[in-house]
Amino acid sequence: MSEAVTHAEHHTSTGVDNRMLMMWIFLASECLFFGSLISTYLIYQGESLVGPLPGELLNIPITSASTFVLLMSSVTMVLAVYGAQHKEFLMMKLNLLATIILGTIFLGFQVVEFTEFVHHGLLLSTNQFGSSFYLLTGLHGTHVGIGVIYLISLLIGSSRRNGLGKDAGLNLEIAGLYWHFVDIVWIVIFTIIYLIPS
Repeated sequence: MSEAVTHAEHHTSTGVDNRMLMMWIFLASECLFFGSLISTYLIYQGESLVGPLPGELLNIPITSASTFVLLMSSVTMVLAVYGAQHKEFLMMKLNLLATIILGTIFLGFQVVEFTEFVHHGLLLSTNQFGSSFYLLTGLHGTHVGIGVIYLISLLIGSSRRNGLGKDAGLNLEIAGLYWHFVDIVWIVIFTIIYLIPS
């Protein structure tokens, strides 16, 4: 009886778990947030009067490699969720660790890129490209960093005696939603900044 009540408390009238629904609502607000940043970048694209300019700095092969790393982290995240849902906890832990490592490698690529851009004289205040580029990619990198911390907390939690509890599959699925969202946003950013010429 108490188990049925507890189970019902976590569901909305739509039948969707309220934690999952809250993540969807949060991601919808994040779509608006990143949509405004991307729109701002597009509006001011090509209006920088002083250099360095995107054509002088952007290294598409290196950024393509970092994009591949981030996309592969989505694959390992799917496998981690699968492992949690099917009670294959070693598979879940290994793929969660792989996702964390791949996310950290992506952040390393971003640090190298930012360092190189600063070395070439592009600062947040240098020109329109610098301010919109650092704001957009920097906030995305912050979201990746938060995602990595989130996944680390789940990995640590899975090492407890009772693991992530009976809702392990749901907990990983919610984390996976966030992680896939961050990946999709990067695909849009990568396409707009790196692949579409100004």
